[in-house]
Amino acid sequence: MTMTVSHSHHDTEDRPLKPALLRGWRRRCPNCGAGSMFSGYLKVRDACPACGEDLHHQRADDGPAYLTILIVGHLLAPILLFTYTKWRPEPMVLAVGFTVGTVALSLYLLPRLKGAMVALQWANRMHGFGAQPHD
Repeated sequence: MTMTVSHSHHDTEDRPLKPALLRGWRRRCPNCGAGSMFSGYLKVRDACPACGEDLHHQRADDGPAYLTILIVGHLLAPILLFTYTKWRPEPMVLAVGFTVGTVALSLYLLPRLKGAMVALQWANRMHGFGAQPHD
């Protein structure tokens, strides 16, 4: 038994991953790169204001937060160890310095990683991003 799958032109259009991820990292629409993906700090717009691409399909959920924790931890833990063994700063200085660094790096990375994750879903046509537009 042979199964055939028909794809419309819309379903087979190429969506290159790298440009989409870079646009998402810049918090821009993964389709056009012109419109802002977010209406707030982390609130994804329902549609791109520039090209009208539907963005409401996204399901980033806890992925960006997990990636942020993973990256911040892997960057700052070795720096913390090096700082402590090399200079032995006062505990309060160490705690305040690394707390500020952790919060600042987390606030910087979180929206960018969320944008990249939404772009990844868009490029791979996940969670409804590949569905036919309703006329």
